[in-house]
Amino acid sequence: MSLRRRHDPVAGAEVYEVKLGDEYLMSSLFTAAEVELARLGLASAPGDALRVLVGGLGLGYTARAALADPRVAELTVVEALAPVIEWHRRGLVPHAAELTGDERTRLVHGDFFALALSPLGADSPGRRYDAILLDIDHSPRHVLNSAHAAFYTPAGLGRLAAHLRPAGVFAMWSNDPPDDDFLDLLHDVFAEAEAHTVTFPNPLQGKDAANTVYIARLAAGLR
Repeated sequence: MSLRRRHDPVAGAEVYEVKLGDEYLMSSLFTAAEVELARLGLASAPGDALRVLVGGLGLGYTARAALADPRVAELTVVEALAPVIEWHRRGLVPHAAELTGDERTRLVHGDFFALALSPLGADSPGRRYDAILLDIDHSPRHVLNSAHAAFYTPAGLGRLAAHLRPAGVFAMWSNDPPDDDFLDLLHDVFAEAEAHTVTFPNPLQGKDAANTVYIARLAAGLR
């Protein structure tokens, strides 16, 4: 696991990159979809004093975007890799203090998928959230660990939904185009589901790139 900071001459900017072995996990060059994950997810969450869970800390863009919503009262971020949490606490990544210095934030070292599939949840028994925002795997078909595959099933998503309050929202980032089969899975569990394509400039390729943000919501009277 490594964090790299470099100057990119094409983008003309300082870039932070995270790698796991030889695989690139994230770059500060491409954060539009991570921000939209929080914005779109919370835009679908009703009410005030929202309790939000983020799966995957990364460079912190999704978590910080969630905190920008004044309705958010509590933010729990679950991250499986201890060095990522330490980078934030030591201020080694951009704008880390905006996250670690906010009293609404709690950083949890743990396996989001194991917690999501457990009846105990990510924080304490019986705790439920208004929104769960997930940005860990590249997509439902391209997972970082084969053990994650059980999450992307009707049973796995159903267990996740049990950690949401009525009308609660599940939002997820994907590097792949919208996947109709995954949308069908979401419709099996949630009252509403849709896929948003988020486009952004890619200076390295000289053209726009695109990610997907899935939004699913429970019915108002369901857990």
